[in-house]
Amino acid sequence: MKKHSFKDWVLATRPWSFPASAMPVMVTIAWAWAKGIQVNWWFALWALVNIIFVHAAGNVWSDIADYRRGVDAEDTFGVHTLVDKQFTVEEYHRLSLILNAIAIVGGLALVALTGWPLLVIGAIGIALSLLYPRLKYMALGDLVIALCYAFLPMTGTSFIVSGAIHWNVLWLAVPVGLITVAILHANNVRDIETDNRAGISTFPMFTGRRFGARLYAFEVLFPFVWLLGLMVFGIEPWWLLIAFAALPVAFGNARTILDYERGGKESYANLDERTAKLQLLFSLLLTIALVISKFF
Repeated sequence: MKKHSFKDWVLATRPWSFPASAMPVMVTIAWAWAKGIQVNWWFALWALVNIIFVHAAGNVWSDIADYRRGVDAEDTFGVHTLVDKQFTVEEYHRLSLILNAIAIVGGLALVALTGWPLLVIGAIGIALSLLYPRLKYMALGDLVIALCYAFLPMTGTSFIVSGAIHWNVLWLAVPVGLITVAILHANNVRDIETDNRAGISTFPMFTGRRFGARLYAFEVLFPFVWLLGLMVFGIEPWWLLIAFAALPVAFGNARTILDYERGGKESYANLDERTAKLQLLFSLLLTIALVISKFF
């Protein structure tokens, strides 16, 4: 059996995707602090680390399912770790179990320290993570991603850091969640033919690539319209304009996929990774804006 380095194991979890789970937590922490809510910083750090373990476990579990179902193959884009025999399925199974165990133990400890509402939120999140491959194959992946990487973690984090659920944070879950969903959507638009061959269903398979490309553009551009609305109606401070520094990147991503007919699949083969970077930039700027608003 091939011996793997620690770096190999880390790369197997697809760390480039972690902003999708980490940044909603960061935004929530910054939002709570900016609103004058007393934040437990140790619990905040704990929540951030724990959700990354949940995400890593979900990535490995999903890769196993995609490999077994034939979604990941030699002629497909994306993850080839199992396809290229860099790891065995058994090794991935062990890795998934270890990551899930760490996430569950960490989550239960937080429940004991905070309260039962977190147990409900966490149980839904873990269940959706484990069911994600099956739901993804039924064209429900976008919904699961929005729940697991925006609405649930932002609700849960507000409770963890303050002891109460602050529903108003969900105003920001909409733009953060849309960009996160766009990560999966970019992948699904690219892989319509190979996903069809594997016998699974994704949303772009029903709508076609043209509409799928337009929907992706909406998912990465509408968040800025939403932020503008929050500022105009006085829900959030005008400092959120700082996040608009990410708008050129969003326009670039949208232009890439909308021009798919001329550029071909290769032109947007890595758009999922580029969208994860957009998520990181957008949410980081949003976090900075919220922190600055605390002082003005």
